[in-house]
Amino acid sequence: MIIIGCDHSAVSFKQEIMRMLSAKGIEFLDVGAYSTESCDYPDFAEKVCRAVSDGTAKAGILICGTGVGMSIAANKLRGIRCALCTDTFSARNARRHNDANVLALGCFVLGTGLAADIIETFLGTEFSGGERHVNRIGKITALERNRGEM
Repeated sequence: MIIIGCDHSAVSFKQEIMRMLSAKGIEFLDVGAYSTESCDYPDFAEKVCRAVSDGTAKAGILICGTGVGMSIAANKLRGIRCALCTDTFSARNARRHNDANVLALGCFVLGTGLAADIIETFLGTEFSGGERHVNRIGKITALERNRGEM
């Protein structure tokens, strides 16, 4: 299952994405936002990322105006490797090389057609498992453990 969340700026964009996921038979859970009333994107980043990190969801999708805020918030949570992608090449390599488990998108930056292609690429690409990539992810995990010790 995929978990999806957005802030107030991306509610209608998220609806389009969810229609695409449904049409492709991809199971998902929508954790909000559900209205265009102003809200705080870190709240939704946390909901999505906690579900990914605890295994409730296989992957997450976060959407805000640019995707930047969501990706920053998501990457603060242990075990999350969130990639902000604006093209399919980045989405493919975020999965293949970085084993990214959350995808951030910007609704002011992307059209829904390109966003659908990015999502399909992200969800359809497996981690390569290559030794150098595993080693690098290990270094990222070590950085998480040592956060605040600078």
